[in-house]
Amino acid sequence: MSTVPTVTRDLHAESEDLLTTAAYTTRFDKLVAWGRKNSLWPLPYGTACCGIELMSVMGPKYDLARFGAEVVRFSPRQSDLLVVAGTITEKMAPVLVHIYEQMLEPKYVLSMGACASSGGFYRAYHVLQGIDKVIPVDVYVPGCPPTPEAVLDGVMLLQKMIESNQPRPWKDNWKGPTQ
Repeated sequence: MSTVPTVTRDLHAESEDLLTTAAYTTRFDKLVAWGRKNSLWPLPYGTACCGIELMSVMGPKYDLARFGAEVVRFSPRQSDLLVVAGTITEKMAPVLVHIYEQMLEPKYVLSMGACASSGGFYRAYHVLQGIDKVIPVDVYVPGCPPTPEAVLDGVMLLQKMIESNQPRPWKDNWKGPTQ
Protein backbone atom coordinates (compact mmCIF):
# COMPACT_ATOMS: atom_id res chain seq x y z
CA MET A 1 0.00 0.00 0.00
CA SER A 2 2.81 2.44 0.74
CA THR A 3 4.93 1.52 -2.30
CA VAL A 4 2.91 3.59 -4.79
CA PRO A 5 3.41 6.95 -3.04
CA THR A 6 7.11 6.15 -2.52
CA VAL A 7 7.60 5.44 -6.22
CA THR A 8 5.77 8.65 -7.11
CA ARG A 9 7.85 10.63 -4.65
CA ASP A 10 11.05 9.10 -6.03
CA LEU A 11 10.11 9.97 -9.61
CA HIS A 12 9.17 13.49 -8.57
CA ALA A 13 12.48 13.93 -6.73
CA GLU A 14 14.41 12.57 -9.73
CA SER A 15 12.66 14.92 -12.15
CA GLU A 16 13.26 17.92 -9.84
CA ASP A 17 16.93 16.93 -9.61
CA LEU A 18 17.16 16.56 -13.39
CA LEU A 19 15.63 20.00 -13.96
CA THR A 20 18.12 21.70 -11.63
CA THR A 21 21.26 19.87 -12.76
CA ALA A 22 20.80 19.12 -16.46
CA ALA A 23 21.75 21.47 -19.25
CA TYR A 24 19.71 21.47 -22.42
CA THR A 25 21.51 22.48 -25.56
CA THR A 26 20.23 23.42 -28.96
CA ARG A 27 21.03 25.94 -31.62
CA PHE A 28 19.18 29.19 -31.17
CA ASP A 29 18.17 29.31 -34.84
CA LYS A 30 16.58 25.85 -34.51
CA LEU A 31 14.58 27.02 -31.52
CA VAL A 32 13.41 30.14 -33.38
CA ALA A 33 12.50 28.06 -36.46
CA TRP A 34 10.49 25.68 -34.27
CA GLY A 35 8.57 28.63 -32.81
CA ARG A 36 7.90 30.19 -36.22
CA LYS A 37 6.82 26.89 -37.70
CA ASN A 38 4.31 26.20 -34.97
CA SER A 39 2.80 29.67 -34.69
CA LEU A 40 1.91 30.91 -38.16
CA TRP A 41 -0.57 33.78 -38.08
CA PRO A 42 -2.38 33.77 -41.43
CA LEU A 43 -3.90 36.80 -43.12
CA PRO A 44 -6.59 35.55 -45.51
CA TYR A 45 -6.92 37.52 -48.73
CA GLY A 46 -9.83 35.59 -50.14
CA THR A 47 -11.72 36.37 -53.29
CA ALA A 48 -14.16 34.22 -55.26
CA CYS A 49 -14.59 30.50 -54.62
CA CYS A 50 -11.14 29.88 -53.11
CA GLY A 51 -12.01 32.26 -50.30
CA ILE A 52 -15.01 30.07 -49.47
CA GLU A 53 -12.85 26.95 -49.59
CA LEU A 54 -10.34 28.60 -47.26
CA MET A 55 -13.12 28.96 -44.67
CA SER A 56 -13.62 25.20 -44.64
CA VAL A 57 -9.91 24.67 -44.01
CA MET A 58 -10.15 26.84 -40.92
CA GLY A 59 -13.35 25.18 -39.74
CA PRO A 60 -13.67 22.29 -37.28
CA LYS A 61 -13.55 19.45 -39.84
CA TYR A 62 -10.08 20.19 -41.23
CA ASP A 63 -8.91 22.43 -38.36
CA LEU A 64 -5.91 24.41 -39.56
CA ALA A 65 -5.40 25.36 -35.91
CA ARG A 66 -3.86 21.96 -35.16
CA PHE A 67 -0.91 23.01 -37.31
CA GLY A 68 -0.33 26.15 -35.28
CA ALA A 69 -2.17 28.55 -37.57
CA GLU A 70 -5.04 29.26 -35.22
CA VAL A 71 -4.72 33.00 -34.83
CA VAL A 72 -6.22 34.41 -38.02
CA ARG A 73 -5.35 38.09 -38.26
CA PHE A 74 -6.81 40.75 -40.47
CA SER A 75 -3.97 43.19 -39.90
CA PRO A 76 -0.83 42.81 -42.01
CA ARG A 77 1.39 43.97 -39.16
CA GLN A 78 0.21 41.09 -36.98
CA SER A 79 0.50 38.39 -39.64
CA ASP A 80 3.35 36.38 -41.06
CA LEU A 81 1.50 34.23 -43.62
CA LEU A 82 -0.45 35.85 -46.45
CA VAL A 83 -2.91 33.37 -47.97
CA VAL A 84 -4.02 34.69 -51.35
CA ALA A 85 -7.08 32.68 -52.35
CA GLY A 86 -8.86 33.48 -55.59
CA THR A 87 -8.84 35.75 -58.60
CA ILE A 88 -6.77 38.92 -58.37
CA THR A 89 -7.58 41.67 -60.85
CA GLU A 90 -5.14 44.32 -62.07
CA LYS A 91 -6.90 46.90 -59.88
CA MET A 92 -6.43 44.70 -56.80
CA ALA A 93 -2.71 44.17 -57.44
CA PRO A 94 -1.50 47.47 -55.87
CA VAL A 95 -3.59 46.74 -52.77
CA LEU A 96 -2.09 43.25 -52.51
CA VAL A 97 1.43 44.70 -52.84
CA HIS A 98 0.65 47.29 -50.18
CA ILE A 99 -0.60 44.62 -47.78
CA TYR A 100 2.48 42.49 -48.45
CA GLU A 101 4.81 45.44 -47.82
CA GLN A 102 3.08 46.17 -44.50
CA MET A 103 3.86 42.68 -43.19
CA LEU A 104 6.92 42.36 -40.97
CA GLU A 105 9.75 39.93 -41.63
CA PRO A 106 9.76 36.98 -41.72
CA LYS A 107 6.76 36.83 -44.01
CA TYR A 108 5.48 34.01 -46.16
CA VAL A 109 2.99 33.83 -49.04
CA LEU A 110 0.78 30.90 -49.97
CA SER A 111 -0.91 31.14 -53.38
CA MET A 112 -4.12 29.14 -53.22
CA GLY A 113 -5.86 28.01 -56.39
CA ALA A 114 -5.36 28.28 -60.12
CA CYS A 115 -6.47 31.91 -60.34
CA ALA A 116 -4.02 33.23 -57.73
CA SER A 117 -1.21 31.06 -59.09
CA SER A 118 -1.63 31.61 -62.84
CA GLY A 119 -4.78 33.59 -63.58
CA GLY A 120 -6.84 30.41 -63.93
CA PHE A 121 -9.13 30.28 -66.91
CA TYR A 122 -9.38 34.08 -67.00
CA ARG A 123 -7.18 35.10 -69.92
CA ALA A 124 -8.33 38.71 -69.92
CA TYR A 125 -6.62 42.07 -69.69
CA HIS A 126 -8.05 42.82 -66.26
CA VAL A 127 -6.96 39.62 -64.43
CA LEU A 128 -3.47 39.28 -62.99
CA GLN A 129 -1.86 36.18 -64.48
CA GLY A 130 -0.39 34.99 -61.20
CA ILE A 131 0.36 36.90 -58.02
CA ASP A 132 4.06 36.15 -58.42
CA LYS A 133 4.06 38.99 -60.94
CA VAL A 134 3.68 41.45 -58.04
CA ILE A 135 4.74 39.64 -54.83
CA PRO A 136 7.03 36.67 -54.17
CA VAL A 137 5.33 33.34 -53.45
CA ASP A 138 6.65 30.58 -51.18
CA VAL A 139 4.09 27.82 -51.81
CA TYR A 140 1.63 27.26 -54.65
CA VAL A 141 -1.45 25.14 -53.95
CA PRO A 142 -3.03 23.97 -57.23
CA GLY A 143 -6.70 23.36 -57.88
CA CYS A 144 -9.90 25.08 -58.90
CA PRO A 145 -10.62 25.39 -56.04
CA PRO A 146 -8.04 23.31 -54.20
CA THR A 147 -9.30 20.77 -51.71
CA PRO A 148 -8.86 21.48 -48.01
CA GLU A 149 -6.37 18.61 -47.86
CA ALA A 150 -4.27 20.30 -50.55
CA VAL A 151 -4.25 23.55 -48.58
CA LEU A 152 -3.18 21.67 -45.45
CA ASP A 153 -0.40 20.04 -47.48
CA GLY A 154 0.72 23.50 -48.61
CA VAL A 155 0.83 24.77 -45.03
CA MET A 156 2.76 21.68 -43.92
CA LEU A 157 5.22 22.18 -46.79
CA LEU A 158 5.72 25.77 -45.69
CA GLN A 159 6.30 24.58 -42.13
CA LYS A 160 8.98 22.16 -43.36
CA MET A 161 10.64 25.02 -45.25
CA ILE A 162 10.62 27.16 -42.11
CA GLU A 163 11.89 24.35 -39.88
CA SER A 164 14.78 23.44 -42.16
CA ASN A 165 15.55 27.12 -42.80
CA GLN A 166 15.44 26.25 -46.47
CA PRO A 167 16.69 29.11 -48.60
CA ARG A 168 13.98 30.75 -50.60
CA PRO A 169 15.50 31.65 -53.99
CA TRP A 170 13.11 34.51 -54.61
CA LYS A 171 14.37 36.32 -51.52
CA ASP A 172 17.69 37.20 -53.17
CA ASN A 173 16.36 37.52 -56.72
CA TRP A 174 13.16 39.46 -56.10
CA LYS A 175 13.29 42.83 -57.78
CA GLY A 176 9.71 43.96 -57.24
CA PRO A 177 6.59 43.97 -59.35
CA THR A 178 7.00 43.48 -63.08
CA GLN A 179 5.58 46.20 -65.25
